Order: sequence, then C-alpha cells, then structure tokens
Amino acid sequence: MTDRPSDGPSCSSTDESIPNDGTRSPLTGSGSERGPAAADGRTTAGDGPSLVRDVLSVVAVVGVVVGVVAVLLFAVSGVWPPFVAIESGSMEPNANVGDLVFVVEADRYAAEDAVDGTGIVTLETARAGSDGESLGKPGDVIVFAPDGDPMATPVIHRAHFWVEEGENWVETNADASHLAGYGCDETPSCPAPHDGFVTKGDANGAYDQLSDDRFAETTVVAPDWIRGKAAFRIPWLGYVRLAAESLFGTLGPLAAFGIGWSVRG
Repeated sequence: MTDRPSDGPSCSSTDESIPNDGTRSPLTGSGSERGPAAADGRTTAGDGPSLVRDVLSVVAVVGVVVGVVAVLLFAVSGVWPPFVAIESGSMEPNANVGDLVFVVEADRYAAEDAVDGTGIVTLETARAGSDGESLGKPGDVIVFAPDGDPMATPVIHRAHFWVEEGENWVETNADASHLAGYGCDETPSCPAPHDGFVTKGDANGAYDQLSDDRFAETTVVAPDWIRGKAAFRIPWLGYVRLAAESLFGTLGPLAAFGIGWSVRG
C-alpha cells in the first residue's frame, strides 16, 4: 500500500507570526527601517541626562581649579582682589596704561626700614640705603583711596616721604622741584592734617597733595586709606579689565572674582 502525501495545510510558525491584515509588527522590521540609532544598537533615551552630567562635571572641575588658584593668590597677597588695572599714565614708564599690577597687603613682606605700623618704605628712606624698591625705583608704590573716599577710583602712586600731623612738610621734607612753585600757605594739606604719606606719580611733575588739578588732588594719605602695595606688573593684561569696563560700565562684581579694579596711574 502506497503512502499518500497529506492534503492539509502545513503549519508554519513564520506564517502564523504575520498578521493576516498584511501589516508587520514593528519589532520584526529591519534595522534600517527602525532608524540609524536602532541599526547599530544605540538608544537616545539617556543622551539628554548624560550631556547634562558631562557639562556639570566640566563646570565642577573648572570651579575647583579657579577656587584653588583664588585661595593661593589670596594666601600670597592678603588682599582681594589681588590685581589692579592701570587706566592712566602718571606712573610711566615704570607702570603703563593697560598693565595689570599684582598687589599685596601693605604690611606684608615689609622691609626693616618701613614706617612703623605701615609696612611702607618711602622713596626718601630707600634712597638713604634701604632695600625697599617697587616697580623699578626706590620706595613702595601704594594703592590708596584719594582723600579716604572708598567710592573714588583708587590711585596707584609712589610714597615719597612720611609726615606727622601739623608738620610743615613743604619746608622740611619736600623736594623743591616737585612743588610746582607752591609754598605751605598755598597748599591745603600743609601743615599736614594728620600723619601719613606724601605721594607722587613717577611721570608727574609735582606731589599729589598740591592744590592743582593736574595731579591726584588728595590730602596726605593716611595709612588706613592704603589698600595695598605693588609687587610686580604684567604688561598689557590689564587691557582685558579696562575693555570690559568700557563695554559694560562699572564692574565692581568682577572684583569679587579677582579680576581686579581699575586704578588711576
């Protein structure tokens, strides 16, 4: 007796998996049909959070580096911000417009011949044999608030000599070549209204304490008006600070990040 082939339909798992309406399940499509991310096994669901984490990591690293540098600068300087940008030329050629000057606390790294309680060596003392020198000449260069006004633009000039309250410094200590022909009677800060420093810009022809709008127009500089003294300068870098201020106005908040104040040279 000969076996006959079955006339019934054969069972196929493939045929049964195909919907009878002619559509195909999304899971059975090819990689190219499901997009490039699916084709190589990648998913995009976590890309957003991953990018945020990467950005936050970079910001955190930068923040730590900036923080460490800031702590080191403050440890060396003792003042904040430790930099000032020079906006005028009265200290030329020893400090020029656009220079960035690193400033330290007045009584830090003081020489033995500094005026007691101030940490400042005057030009007069330095010329007499002291080792005090700043920005290429004898005598410390100080940053101070003119007339003690905290809102005024600070001045960076050299301390020439120390005077005591009531002293006729025009007659006792002044260099006649820096008086512009003025006598004590014509100088509001003579006799000295208090103890302090007589100052002058290296490029100026006369002391700041003379009644003359060509100079800084400040009385004798009291020690507590001094914000610091110059340690060294970095040419040109101060232009970054000055340019930012010219574009955006007063940038006091930048000082909080160590970028520095602008000062009158």
